[in-house]
Amino acid sequence: MITTFTVRTQGARCHDMTDQVAAWLSGQDDGLLTLMIRHTSASLLIQENADPEVQDDLLAWLGRLAPRADQPAMDWITHRYEGPDDMPAHLKAAILPVSLQIPVQGGRMMLGRWQGIYLVEHRARPQERQVAGLFQPLASWSDR
Repeated sequence: MITTFTVRTQGARCHDMTDQVAAWLSGQDDGLLTLMIRHTSASLLIQENADPEVQDDLLAWLGRLAPRADQPAMDWITHRYEGPDDMPAHLKAAILPVSLQIPVQGGRMMLGRWQGIYLVEHRARPQERQVAGLFQPLASWSDR
């Protein structure tokens, strides 16, 4: 079973997509969920969903690792065609996951109590992002 999730982002932040994915999996059996973001300037992440300060600190850390290209320390960046946040967004996506695999039991993701699935937007402007989802029931593996 394959689908595409659409997430409309509101700039650089963590966008929780746990409920959207859970609704799609509802009614499924045991299996494996694979998610992959179809963009090179955003990431996917399983992260704490209880305290939003965790996400704020994560984004601040990423901003320190790869500041905007108009910062003096980033004058070495040559890819600037789409603005000063574009190449740093690619750098951030290079160090965070762009795909996730999550076990599913009885139609529910086996996430921990304080975990959620986040699309991490690295661009400053709002974007419309696509995440490909594949659910493979365990039963399909025994048919091979």
